[in-house]
Amino acid sequence: MKHVNSSLTLAICLAALVLAGLACSGNVSTTGPAANNAAVNTSNSTVTKTETTNATPKDIAGEYSAKGTNPDGTGAYEASLLVTKRDDVYQFSWDSKGNKYDGVAVMTDSAVAVAYTDGDNGKGCGVVLYKINSDGSLDGKTGYWGVNTMETEKAVRKSGSDLEGEYEVTGKNPEGKEYKGKLEVAKEGQGYSFDWSAGNTLDGFGIRAGNLVAVGIGGKQCAFVGYDVKPDGTLDGKWGTRTSKTLGTEVATKKK
Repeated sequence: MKHVNSSLTLAICLAALVLAGLACSGNVSTTGPAANNAAVNTSNSTVTKTETTNATPKDIAGEYSAKGTNPDGTGAYEASLLVTKRDDVYQFSWDSKGNKYDGVAVMTDSAVAVAYTDGDNGKGCGVVLYKINSDGSLDGKTGYWGVNTMETEKAVRKSGSDLEGEYEVTGKNPEGKEYKGKLEVAKEGQGYSFDWSAGNTLDGFGIRAGNLVAVGIGGKQCAFVGYDVKPDGTLDGKWGTRTSKTLGTEVATKKK
């Protein structure tokens, strides 16, 4: 059975357009990431390149200073970000002048996908990061907030083209139990809807970036963020809501 937290809302995660950020307003915001925003990287650097992947830091844990701009030209913000290694996953904790946000992350190559919500814990949020293989199959890593063991999944497409279609999935949930089921992926706006049936049903919304797809799950209380990890450890990205006309940007620099 695909893992579902007891509090996980089985609804499409309010998702968005493109990588990394904290929601706010004004010239320098006093707030951090808004839980009704979501994002994922569309930078070409997330497409696997041997030289970039090999140079990417293996451990992104640490303290960061983040600066960014909001979508649609609505101002700039600053925040502190603490990334903590939790066995297979990472915990992301933001503080923007007293406004706190918390989430869970998984990493593949130079890409990191995070699901988060406001407050000091990200309970109920989950995120999937798929790598698209040359044969069209998907290799996924899933993180659930409060669970230090990630879930792994293999999805083999049985019909459709490109990313869209019907898949047969096999996986192992965080408790080590194997599961099988179905996955349907369909184009929706600028992203894709994901509908799993694997012992239970689960919905999500994802954005593709090259050969990677980040999918947020957990309902409207959760947002998701994607980062492109640079060789020097900087987290670089863009972000926005599902309705954003232009994207926000963020650079999170690791403190010495």
